[in-house]
Amino acid sequence: MTTALITHAACLGHEPPPGHPEKPARLAAVLVAVRPLGVVEREAPRAPAEALRRAHTGDLVDSVLGRWSEQASRSGYLALDADTFMSAGSAEAALRAAGAVIAAVDGVVSGEFRNAFCAVRPPGHHAERSRPMGFCLFNNVAVGALHARDAQGLTRIAVVDFDVHHGNGTQDIFFEDPNLFYASSHQMPLYPGTGFASECGVSNNVLNCPLRPGSGSAEFRAVYRDSMLPALERFAPELIFISAGFDAHRADPLANLNLRKDDFAWVTREICAVAKRVCGGRVVSSLEGGYDRDALAASAAAHMQALIEA
Repeated sequence: MTTALITHAACLGHEPPPGHPEKPARLAAVLVAVRPLGVVEREAPRAPAEALRRAHTGDLVDSVLGRWSEQASRSGYLALDADTFMSAGSAEAALRAAGAVIAAVDGVVSGEFRNAFCAVRPPGHHAERSRPMGFCLFNNVAVGALHARDAQGLTRIAVVDFDVHHGNGTQDIFFEDPNLFYASSHQMPLYPGTGFASECGVSNNVLNCPLRPGSGSAEFRAVYRDSMLPALERFAPELIFISAGFDAHRADPLANLNLRKDDFAWVTREICAVAKRVCGGRVVSSLEGGYDRDALAASAAAHMQALIEA
């Protein structure tokens, strides 16, 4: 088995206003960096509406695909909040981003490939059950996790999130379900203001490990070694998702952690090692943040190389 890269050109068609940090050039840089690694590439399908409705309210799904998309097409941009915008191509991009994770789940569970990286945008981990926010329209990993359960028959599913921002949306969707586990390392204080260690979920199925501004490799690796990886292994999921944000890199303009690309490779190897022990190595990773293009591209390539070698 091999590693798959799943993406779609439509993900470049989501265009926030000029100057917005979540720009198409982010994904273009990632693809330039990871395609030479020689993995199997698949084109992301559209996520079916019923898959989106497992993670989100019908009103949110219908608004993104209908009313809001139409308004954005007429006006050029539609602001959903101070940070989150839609353009004419946003609905199609969001469908392909969530669809990539669904396709990755199906490929990994069937054994077509061992693991997969979904190089997509818009990102997803801030999108809550009933509202988009933080650059995110649909919660791609949550859609994939609930697809794995309802369509593939898996029961226990985990998400590990190393984006520098807390994935409040994934936590919101997972919080009351003891068979869904969410673990996040993130800078605090920082947007969106959630992710305190006291936020534990309905049955300690949520683990938040905040890091102080200025934290670097030592602090980051310590929270994984001491807390997050042991908790992940105890949960014993049947499939592990990674919310792969690379904005904890020291060069990123939106945060204040001091990681390097080697830290992202290290944490990927460690997560894959747990996956080998508990779920046959099944890992699905999806791109989240990362706003310095050079740092993002180098970090994504290090992440993907770790997946290849797992």
